[in-house]
Amino acid sequence: MRTRPFGASGPSVPVLGQGTWEIEREPRRAVRALRAGIDAGMSHIDSAEMYGAGRAEEIVGEAIAGRREQVFLASKVLPSNASRAGTIRACEASLRRLRTDHLDLFLLHWPGEHPLEDTLLAFETLRSEGKILLFGLSNFDERETERAVTIAGPGRIACNQVLYHLGERHIEHAVIPTCARHGIALVAYSPFGSGSFPGPGSAGGRLLAEIAAGHGATERQVALAYLTRHPGSFAIPKAARVEHVLENVGADGMELSADEIARIGAAFPLADPKRDLPMI
Repeated sequence: MRTRPFGASGPSVPVLGQGTWEIEREPRRAVRALRAGIDAGMSHIDSAEMYGAGRAEEIVGEAIAGRREQVFLASKVLPSNASRAGTIRACEASLRRLRTDHLDLFLLHWPGEHPLEDTLLAFETLRSEGKILLFGLSNFDERETERAVTIAGPGRIACNQVLYHLGERHIEHAVIPTCARHGIALVAYSPFGSGSFPGPGSAGGRLLAEIAAGHGATERQVALAYLTRHPGSFAIPKAARVEHVLENVGADGMELSADEIARIGAAFPLADPKRDLPMI
């Protein structure tokens, strides 16, 4: 599996990882899928205390039991819990559910009511104690990202995890350039649009099918290649079933031509840059 440096000072991490939103609906299948993904090199596993009210983290903990050293493990604190003391409590609770003594990455799930200064101070405390190795953001727009960098200091924010799929390319206006300027990894969640992936009856779907045929690939593999075309970008498609995981793995190393990238961009045009940053 192809890897890239994760942020300004992070380790090399697989470009394609595994998301865990709603995996608690089919826990046994999810465990098998996560393990298959690790076997295939998709060792970046992302979860959150919010997912299934902690149940997703428990499932991840089961899936990685005995294999923790093979995994780049991420989780997120809810904004409502992200006071200075609350962030530390939330991390410790996530560690218990995940059956580990540290996270490779801990994120603030979205901007909230608690002062960002307090959350970032808590992240630094957790890092100094060895409970997390890196920290970052999720669902932050370019202005919020700049503010976080100002507070934390250069090179401290490892990533920004944001909604990014063919039908929602808003982050290309300013979020991606902001992250690139500060050496912040860009992690795309819901890269298939949570049920809105273009079907064969649409013009976009037909284009993806045409490009996929030329690569001996599937339409979803083409989408993943497009969404991770930027240097410093990663994607975490949901890992719910083994067959889906193996299809995602098949996108590894796919290179789209400049013409193919331009045609996909034209088929899925950018929306108004003045809109608020979308999120799920």
